[in-house]
Formats: sequence, structure tokens, C-alpha cells
Amino acid sequence: MPADPQRSVTSKPPRGSGTSAVEVRRSSRRRRTVSAYREGDRTIVLIPARMSEAEEQRWVTVMLDKLAAQESRRVLGDSALTERAERLSEQYFGGRARPASVRWVTNQNTRWGSCTPSEGSIRLSHRLQGMPEYVVDYVLVHELAHLLVPGHGPRFWRLLEAYPRTERARGYLEGVVAADRLPHLPGAREE
Repeated sequence: MPADPQRSVTSKPPRGSGTSAVEVRRSSRRRRTVSAYREGDRTIVLIPARMSEAEEQRWVTVMLDKLAAQESRRVLGDSALTERAERLSEQYFGGRARPASVRWVTNQNTRWGSCTPSEGSIRLSHRLQGMPEYVVDYVLVHELAHLLVPGHGPRFWRLLEAYPRTERARGYLEGVVAADRLPHLPGAREE
């Protein structure tokens, strides 16, 4: 353990991490959690002061991998999402559902998606990123259907019958919600 627990160390990152430097910041106030973020071409990793050098190296690798995974999930940008929505509208609604905008948002934590028919805007929760394509497609089809039928009445659900994986996707999303409600064992989560 270093003499100064608040030290910052700048080192070369592991090969293939896509960043030029890693800065490790130790904190005596931080007890268990580890976090990381990008700052320009540098990655900042925040760790508890009590961690050994070996734990530090392991966590740097873990956090670089996590950041890379998060960044790769963002590859499907808003324009690709719009193209996907247009393709699904054509396939399932004969092109009748025409969104003015389709984009990912980070402020939807209780909904998977939302639609404002009067504006033609569709927003998908960032929590869908990394889920199977048929699940994202289902949420897109659901929101596209709202451009044609605003509510959740029988006519709306008849429209969704066109998407063959509706029940499977709904089951998947229900499972995700149920898993979030399960108690987590102390120390089992890595942050």
C-alpha cells in the first residue's frame, strides 16, 4: 500500500484499451466501490485507498473493459435507430408509421420507450442497449404503433400482433424488471 493513500498514478493502459493514459486515484473515503470515467484521452479510475497494487491492476483492467463495453453499445446511434424504425414500419405497418425522430435517452428509468404522436417523436431508454435485437425491435414496433393508435386499447394490441416476437420480448422485459427487484448479496455487485 502506498504511503500517500490520496496519490494519483498515471500509467500506460493495457494494450487495446483505446486510451493513452490511465490515472488511478485512491481515496480513504471510498470503502468498496470502484468507478471510472473518461476525461479526454485519459481514463480516471477511482479506488479505495486500502487496495493492494494487484487489486488496483485487476480493477483497472475490469473498469477499462466496462467502459469499452459501454462505448461499444453506443455504436448504434440515433441515425441507425431511425433507419431501423423505418425498416420495421415498412415491414409491419406498410410504412404508415413515420416517426419524425427516433433517439436513445438516458432519462427513462421506468419505461422502455415513449412516443409523442403529435410530434412524431420516439424515445428509447438507454437500458435497452445491449439487449437482444428482437427486444429492441419489439419496443420500436410498440412505439411505432403509437403513431397510428395513441392508446393501449384493443386496436393497438391488434397492430402489435403483426410482430411475431411480441410475447417473447415482453417476457424478456418482465424478467429484467423482476431481476432488478431481487435482493442483491452484499459485496456481490462490482461498481
